[in-house]
Amino acid sequence: MDLLSLRYFQVVARHEHISKAAEELRVAQPSLSRTIARLEADLGVPLFDRHGRRIRLNRFGAAFRRRVDRALAELEDARRELTDAAGHTRGSVSLASETLLTVTAPVKSFIAEHPGVAVRLFQATPEVMAERLSEGQVDFCLASEVLNGPGLGHEELVREEVWLGVPLGHRLAGRREVTMADLAGEPVVTTRPGIWQRTLAERLFSEAGLELVVACEIDEATTAIEMVGAGLGVGFGPAWYLRSPMASRVPFSPLRLAAPGAERVLRLYWREGAYVSEAARRFRDHLTASLVAP
Repeated sequence: MDLLSLRYFQVVARHEHISKAAEELRVAQPSLSRTIARLEADLGVPLFDRHGRRIRLNRFGAAFRRRVDRALAELEDARRELTDAAGHTRGSVSLASETLLTVTAPVKSFIAEHPGVAVRLFQATPEVMAERLSEGQVDFCLASEVLNGPGLGHEELVREEVWLGVPLGHRLAGRREVTMADLAGEPVVTTRPGIWQRTLAERLFSEAGLELVVACEIDEATTAIEMVGAGLGVGFGPAWYLRSPMASRVPFSPLRLAAPGAERVLRLYWREGAYVSEAARRFRDHLTASLVAP
C-alpha cells in the first residue's frame, strides 16, 4: 500500500466510475484498475461491488475511504505547515464555488496584491464541493446551498436580496415590484435541483401554494438571465447582478420580488481542525472583506 494507490482509490471512490477517475487522474484505465485490484489484495477485502462496468463503493470501501480521506488531508496539511515554517510564504490557495462570477473581482484584486500566491479555482456542485473539501483537495468552498459533511465549519458572509427578471414585452415588464401571486402559471428559467436558484424557486412557489413550471433547466446559474432575455420564461437572480452592467446587455426587465425569504445566503466553508497556510489565511481575509463590504 503506497500513497499513490491511496490517492487513486480516493478519486475512484468519489466518482464510482473507473473511466471518469482515470480521466481526472490522467492515467490509463487498465493501469488504474490494476492499482485498485492490488490495493484490494493488500487489504484482503473488496472495496467495490462490481456489476459489469459499473462499480459501487461497498461497506468496506466506505469505511476505508473515511480513513483515507483523513490521512491524505493530514499529509497535505503537514506539507503546507512545513512550507510556512520554512519561510516559503508564496504558497497557494484553492477555492471551490458554485459560480465563479461572485469571486472574479476579489480574486483579481488578491492576485494584484499577492502576485506570488498561486490561486486555483474550481466550479462545482454543492455535493462535489463538500467532497473536495472533506478530502482536503480545496482550502475553502463558497456556497449558497448548505454543504453537508463531517467536520465542516462555515461563516455567513452575505445575505443579498433576490429579484425577478422577465423578458421585455412581458405582461409584468415595467413594474417596480411583483409578488409570488403575480407568477401563477409563469414558466420559470432555473437551475437543476441542488443549486440555490432552484431551491429558492421551489420554496417560494410552494409557500405561495403555486406550481413551479420549469421552462428551462440549466447548470450555470448566470446563464439563466440569457434564457430570460430569449423569452423562455422568468428567472430569479441576485439583485446586484440583475441591475449590473454585465446583465444590462441582455434584453430583460429586473423587478423587485416582494416575497418573504427572497434572498441568497452566501457562506464560506472550511475543514475544521485543518491547517490553514499563510497564503490561505490572507486569501480568506481578503475574500471575506471584499464580499462583506457594502
